[in-house]
Amino acid sequence: MKTTRRNLVIGGLVSGLAIPGCAKAASDPEDAFKDSEWRDLSADAWKERLDPLAYKVLRKEGTERAFTSPLNDEKREGVFVCAGCELELFKSEWKFDSGTGWPSFYTFIEGALGEKTDLRLWTPRREYHCARCLGHQGHVFDDWPDVPTGLRYCNNGVALKFIPA
Repeated sequence: MKTTRRNLVIGGLVSGLAIPGCAKAASDPEDAFKDSEWRDLSADAWKERLDPLAYKVLRKEGTERAFTSPLNDEKREGVFVCAGCELELFKSEWKFDSGTGWPSFYTFIEGALGEKTDLRLWTPRREYHCARCLGHQGHVFDDWPDVPTGLRYCNNGVALKFIPA
């Protein structure tokens, strides 16, 4: 094949587009759990495991009403786990009172969450979910300057369980 400037430019563009995608895939926390049996559960199996509100939130990306979760007031030492598969997501020391009506955290356990862009409202939001079972947890906002990361992981309480230390 004859090498031309056009072929070099096209090849460079294709390579440039492919490399970031490969880098993301290689570091994606969901990849660590890609063979997990939690990924194979049917909708009916999830409905048997979860109450209706937990199913709506975890499996259908719903949102519970603000100020309805008892986890808003949870102050004990321990860990918050995914209500779907019990993967550890947050340490209690990272929880703070955001006043928003949902349990809020400023960071998470490394490798426990995956993210995607949520376009269901008027503006794009960062949705996050359990890396193992892919259960929807909430949205992350870069709007909290009073915590170490500046981030607010705004979690549906029904998507979590608390395990005391």
